[in-house]
Amino acid sequence: MTVIQRSVRWWATGVALIVAINAPAQQQFEMTANILYGTVNGHDLKLDLYLPMDITNPPLLIWVHGGAWRGGSKERLLTTAFVEQGYAMASVDFRLSGDAMFPAQIHDIKAAIRFLRGNATSFGYDASRIGILGTSSGGHLVALVGTTNGHDNLEGTVGDYLDQSSDVQAVVSYFGASNLTTILKQSTPHGLSVRVPALDLLLGGQPEEKESLARLASPVFHVDATDPPMLLLHGDQDPQMPINQSHELHNAYKERTVQVQFEVVHGAAHGGEQFSDERRTELVKAFLDNQLRPLSGSN
Repeated sequence: MTVIQRSVRWWATGVALIVAINAPAQQQFEMTANILYGTVNGHDLKLDLYLPMDITNPPLLIWVHGGAWRGGSKERLLTTAFVEQGYAMASVDFRLSGDAMFPAQIHDIKAAIRFLRGNATSFGYDASRIGILGTSSGGHLVALVGTTNGHDNLEGTVGDYLDQSSDVQAVVSYFGASNLTTILKQSTPHGLSVRVPALDLLLGGQPEEKESLARLASPVFHVDATDPPMLLLHGDQDPQMPINQSHELHNAYKERTVQVQFEVVHGAAHGGEQFSDERRTELVKAFLDNQLRPLSGSN
């Protein structure tokens, strides 16, 4: 890709950098960085918004980064392919576990969804149906958002758009956790070296010590017939996030006859180019198109 234009635009939330990107045979888009969607205890919560150019009212996707709940940032995108193919995308930052324990992360992400819904007309996308995607710990968080639409204990009171819905209508979880009460038993030694300290920060202790909180944080315990369709992708050689975590969520969906797809990425470890190659990009896009475009006003 070649950057062909840089300019600065003022939003009510502050200065936002707009970058127009042009690539042969791909949709041009612009990115507005660091849009403020909320503040918690002096901690500013921001998102980056990617909008395809020359498309009216595109569908909206929300991206949640990975990083063991304690690291990463909104700049860490798996791909911009969906923006290039006509979707708007918001990549959100949230309080990391070193700053606040669970459920702060879910409270922030749901606040971002409400903010994005409340400002859909101003920004120029269609937020009547929203898809949410994430990798690793982000995959866990998007699955939890999807399976807890309207959950009183997980909505939180962050932000200024509490009258808006935080519901999502499609979920794509790339190699995410789903059951914090079983994850350690399923983990490799390498996985334990990552997961044990990560859970200490997230939960304030290990799952057996914080069983109630671990269950609240586990999507498998929230699945019901009203949940949005979900697509799971997981490598069968993942040394860090057990593939059984995706199997558990897949089975929970099937038991309740909720729409679900599971793509086992053979030979893949924890991430890598196989998750953003042409085959998987087309698989994810087909899923999103099926769930989000029928009621969208996009072209």
